[in-house]
Amino acid sequence: MSKKGKVGFLGGALVGLGLGFLFAPKKGEETRKELAEQISNLWDKVRSMDTDEIKAKFESKIKEIETGLKDLDKEKVLSIAKEKAGDLKSKTEELVKMAKEAGKPVVENAAVSIKKGLANVTRDVLNKLEK
Repeated sequence: MSKKGKVGFLGGALVGLGLGFLFAPKKGEETRKELAEQISNLWDKVRSMDTDEIKAKFESKIKEIETGLKDLDKEKVLSIAKEKAGDLKSKTEELVKMAKEAGKPVVENAAVSIKKGLANVTRDVLNKLEK
């Protein structure tokens, strides 16, 4: 197998490992701790590699994953989701206002329906994240 093939395979394995941990039915804190341990073990293995090129690629990818893992906490995700929900609410309110100003009841009704549907969806998502 070529160097590129090995790097691609190992990179894919690393991504698969990370996704497996993230979607495992364990508490987030426990999963992140296990993943951090696995990353530490992988660091040890990568540092012992002979080929500088492969080592550099792995170190770069592991740093990206570590950074992503640190950013993956419930409070941060919830904060982002609330911000996005607020943005979407504003946009649907603008849509309803535009429909009213256009004087088209059918369009206005559709816009109001979209606004209500979005409110339900965002409420459900936020409730799930808050649990």
